[in-house]
Amino acid sequence: MILPRYSLGLGDRFGRQGRAQLAAVVAAQVLGVDLAPVWNKSHREHVITGTQPAAVRAEADAAVTALGLRGPYFVDADHVTLGTVDPFIAVSDYFTLDVADFVGRPAPAAQVDAFVARYGHFATKRKVPGTEGEAVSAADVGAIAGRYLLAAREAAAIYRRIASVKGTGNFVTEVSMDETDSPQTSVELFFILAALAEERVPVQAIAPRFVGRFNKGIDYVGDLARFEEHFRACLAVLAFAVQELNLPATLKLSVHSGSDKFSLYAPMARILREHQAGVHLKTSGTTWLQEVEGLALAGGEALRLVQEIYTQACERIEELSTPYAAVLDIDRSRLPHPDTVKKWSGEEYAAALRHDEGSPAYNPHFRQLLHVAFKVAAEMGPAYLQALDAHAAVIGPLVTENLLEKHIRPLFLDA
Repeated sequence: MILPRYSLGLGDRFGRQGRAQLAAVVAAQVLGVDLAPVWNKSHREHVITGTQPAAVRAEADAAVTALGLRGPYFVDADHVTLGTVDPFIAVSDYFTLDVADFVGRPAPAAQVDAFVARYGHFATKRKVPGTEGEAVSAADVGAIAGRYLLAAREAAAIYRRIASVKGTGNFVTEVSMDETDSPQTSVELFFILAALAEERVPVQAIAPRFVGRFNKGIDYVGDLARFEEHFRACLAVLAFAVQELNLPATLKLSVHSGSDKFSLYAPMARILREHQAGVHLKTSGTTWLQEVEGLALAGGEALRLVQEIYTQACERIEELSTPYAAVLDIDRSRLPHPDTVKKWSGEEYAAALRHDEGSPAYNPHFRQLLHVAFKVAAEMGPAYLQALDAHAAVIGPLVTENLLEKHIRPLFLDA
């Protein structure tokens, strides 16, 4: 199963926006870019919302049937581990293997030494892209192996579990290391890929942690020049790895954006064009925030519902933010008081939430908190889902426009 050059990860917490999401992809195809949609939902999100993996497959299939998508589409078992993958196997055909918890666990010295014996020559004799001006020794390779070998072997264990049921070649494999304490250098990325190749994991997408901060729901925070340098070096490494390690020719970077990294899209598009490379962009959380905005704009009971979500989010901020602590920067002093928000009109609520950095009303702290507050909506049960259904005519166009104009166009169409 082949992952096309360009693909877009679509997160839909509550499974109501599949058609609205796909409408953006179909519009992009009409405008000339072949973009494969990949619906993704993690084990954690299923637990919070009380759903099962089969629901994502049903949503994707129904949307494709309704809109007549041209080309392939996928259902991603997002951030699965060996302990969580089984319920996804039958209904998914894309698996994001999350091995972040194994990064940094020291591998046995004998395994490290054996890896250096097999791959150390890439450091000492054959230049790995991205090492210009940087001395890389066999000892450095050993240090990298010590940090990442167990993670690669865990990825292999998850891959083999899936393949034992689905058969080889019948699904796409992505390996995720983005939720780690520090970024991987391009040199580390090459030797991670070497470890995956040795374990015979046919990885088609890999999600490193890039330099800078990828906070939930807001723009990139960091040095754009450093990001460009890192992104370019990683692309060069992938091309080199395909050539030298017999990895799939479709291997590409996966960017787990946390949504809305608008300032990165232009440089990413330029660099992708330079390298004639593909990319997978995962836009988790965007659709949930469009739902909240749509409900606010609908007014009446729908507005009161999202005002209550914010009130409860403020009361439960520690609980909601702790699982995402590494990707949130919420200044609590800049959060509006819930009593103030209860007096807002729908337009005021939407303006504070909407990611428009040119608007004085936009509040990134308000937006980040709501990004992780979908648990509150899930606990409202039928009341929240009924509101989504009742106001689909307001919400749907927001979802489509956001994906097409703010994500797809700048990265895939304006390149």
